[in-house]
Amino acid sequence: MADMIVAEDFSAVAESGHRARVARLCDAMEEADAAGYYPTLTVERPWSAHNPVLDGEFASPRAIRWYLERELGRLAAAGARITVYRGRRAFDLRDPAVGAAVDETRWDLRRKKLFLFGPERMGLSIDRLRHYTGTAAERFQRYVLLTNYGWHVAEFRAALPATTGPDSPDRQMPAWHFERPGRAGLSIVNIGVGPSNAKTITDHLAVLRPDLVLMIGHCGGLRNHQDIGDLVLATAFLRDDRVLDDVLPLGVPVVPNHKLNTLLLDELTARRLRSRMGIVFTTANRNWELQLAVVQERLRLSRAVAVDMESATVAANGFRYRIPTATLLAVSDKPLHARPKLSAEAQSFYAATRRQHVEIAIAVTDKVRQRYPGGLPSADLRSADEPLLGLTGPADPMQSEPVPANPVPGGPPSVGPPSVDPAPPEPAG
Repeated sequence: MADMIVAEDFSAVAESGHRARVARLCDAMEEADAAGYYPTLTVERPWSAHNPVLDGEFASPRAIRWYLERELGRLAAAGARITVYRGRRAFDLRDPAVGAAVDETRWDLRRKKLFLFGPERMGLSIDRLRHYTGTAAERFQRYVLLTNYGWHVAEFRAALPATTGPDSPDRQMPAWHFERPGRAGLSIVNIGVGPSNAKTITDHLAVLRPDLVLMIGHCGGLRNHQDIGDLVLATAFLRDDRVLDDVLPLGVPVVPNHKLNTLLLDELTARRLRSRMGIVFTTANRNWELQLAVVQERLRLSRAVAVDMESATVAANGFRYRIPTATLLAVSDKPLHARPKLSAEAQSFYAATRRQHVEIAIAVTDKVRQRYPGGLPSADLRSADEPLLGLTGPADPMQSEPVPANPVPGGPPSVGPPSVDPAPPEPAG
């Protein structure tokens, strides 16, 4: 039987004492983890007619402490009773039974969960994040940028000099982190090229419950009025990446987070940048233009404005794991208009666009941090078996919490847009 470590009845605790009591609960979870056990969390909500008691097991709670403090703080404000137990012995990930333990298809969809992932899945992903990125899960911040290029990482580090990076230059998907208190900083991961890498990193990032994942990369432009260097803000995706078809049917609509897209559009407009919103076609075939007859009709029917290799994968996995995502791409070539990506021209394009691209991403995440400290609204995507932790609605009281734009003394200033009038709309075509 599990041993109780600490229990808190927040219906009998003054609001002024909530923060310290929540911290005590998190300390107890970390204590159980350090002793080699899965901490078990039980939440009692007397007001719930259908799910008055929920429990869940965790691995490495320190990796998501910021998230636990926020979510348990919400429950404390509602008057829940929360208990931490020392649960099962932590699973040996070398055990032959690990396959069954991490199998997501074995979930009981009729039973509401406390947390989206089981502890074995958490433990495996946290270990793999260190393996792929060269950094500990505790370094990852609540806001995450994904890119394909070292140039973007270089600009990120130039804009935010006080970053920590991988333990080795040979990591497959190196990550860099600009850390702030409460994990309110910004991380960037160079995921390389292709949907397989995009799925791998988002599979594992999901256990850390980031507040957003923003893909910044390059794309092939498909429209007459697009120029090299123009930006594309994805509004939907045509999925031809094929890595998630078995777990998320193609008939399921996948779109970026509306609030995040709105902030990105506002930033582009304020900077008077040439851009276009529209559908992005994500393919697993880097040389798709060599089989143009096969894909051309799909591009026409979908009215796609750009082609890339990662965006739909990131968005689809974000949808599966309830992570707000968005995509901002720069047009690097136009294969349908006799402007393929040639080496010399590509180098000039990279040099001209990379700083601006990263500045926009930093500026928008800064706005999210200020306006949505409790997380971007996600209640519109809840499912029948939605976990209790992590549900953020538009009326969430935490959204009104003021957060300073630069809470780190001596840290870099926020990257903001110039004050200018909006740019006129682009002509169609």
